[in-house]
Amino acid sequence: MPFDREALADAVAVHGVVARIVLVQVKGSAPRPAGTSMLVWRDGSSGTIGGGQLELQSMKAAAEMLMGGPAAKVSRRALGPSLNQCCGGAVTVVTEVFDRQTLEQLRSDFTRIYLRQVDPDAPALPAALVAKLRRADIADTPLSITLQNGWLAEAMWRPSRQVVIYGAGHVGSALARVLAPLPQFRTVLADPRPGYLDSCPVGITAAAGPWSTAMSQAEPDAAHFIMTPAHDQDLELCHLLLSRVFAFGGLIGSGTKWARFRSRLAALGHPTEQIDKILCPIGDRTLGKHPQAIALGVATQLLHFRPVHRNNTAGMDEKERSA
Repeated sequence: MPFDREALADAVAVHGVVARIVLVQVKGSAPRPAGTSMLVWRDGSSGTIGGGQLELQSMKAAAEMLMGGPAAKVSRRALGPSLNQCCGGAVTVVTEVFDRQTLEQLRSDFTRIYLRQVDPDAPALPAALVAKLRRADIADTPLSITLQNGWLAEAMWRPSRQVVIYGAGHVGSALARVLAPLPQFRTVLADPRPGYLDSCPVGITAAAGPWSTAMSQAEPDAAHFIMTPAHDQDLELCHLLLSRVFAFGGLIGSGTKWARFRSRLAALGHPTEQIDKILCPIGDRTLGKHPQAIALGVATQLLHFRPVHRNNTAGMDEKERSA
């Protein structure tokens, strides 16, 4: 979970001074993995590092720092009786205070890594750490959060996939609300019908134009979920989707609907192997047909989705296809 500068800047813009708490090291059993973070301000917070008393005490320490304490603090805590917890592990927590000036001065010698000194007694920056960060800065995967000799390094880039949902009906809106807080997705909810996007969830991009416009503006590696109010519109979008590059395609509907669509898409000139790149039905039928249940099943499929090849236009393994 890389350093999210935009989320931090948004919080600072609203609240003025914000403390960021991040788990930098986790040993043994712990509620959340290393890299998990949360923000705290004078009268509220967002996110969670988990752990009950661990989070409560970390927030109290952050509140003291907001009142004029140190700008950065490293704490090591055992998740045992002293915290009234029985996880058995141990964590290292770094808390830092940010304001507008701090953010403006936030600089790094690396393109995608935020490196800073979090312990005032830290020795000079280790040469081995610099070499490690230079390699990580050009790697294909983000750096894992690293604390070494009082120096903290975090990736500043976040791999994310655009998700386009066509239809803001019951299921489309429910899916958007499930995906909205997940940082690995940037979700677009498209619907040309008046009023359907009026209560678009926070964090979701609304696209009120024609269905085809939303699709034409989608990124090449986007995931698409087609769930309009009419079968002919669904078919047209499937036709358009199969005519372009995409990472994942899902169509709401039954096996019978998909059988009919397959025949019509073949008649439109799409080869079988291309048609197979759209998944229908979507979700997990064992969860039921309630919109939120369907949305949870679809979101789970998306979370498990991994392209077979980096530039592949689709790709689900057999386990995912049978879900």
